[in-house]
Amino acid sequence: MTRPPLYVRRPFLAGLLRQLPLLAVLGVVGAGLLMVGVGHWRQGLAVVGAALVGAGLLRAVLPVRRVGFLAVRSRPVDVVLMAGTGLLLTVLALLIPAG
Repeated sequence: MTRPPLYVRRPFLAGLLRQLPLLAVLGVVGAGLLMVGVGHWRQGLAVVGAALVGAGLLRAVLPVRRVGFLAVRSRPVDVVLMAGTGLLLTVLALLIPAG
């Protein structure tokens, strides 16, 4: 007799595992915002931008059933918007002169 799939046996755990990419991105964004909060705004914004680029890469390579709530629109639109916003945020944070 075969065991039922995880989403039948433990739906909460299966849902949590499906959202791991989003949780990882949110964790990195939280770390970047913490850096901004303690006064390292340039590095913090670069970390947030890198998290968005990473979210775009995760959306590009993971299948729809594994990507969770990172899938909002079609794959090309999600990838371009997330990676583009992350890249723009990182470049702007690094180009603003210190002072």
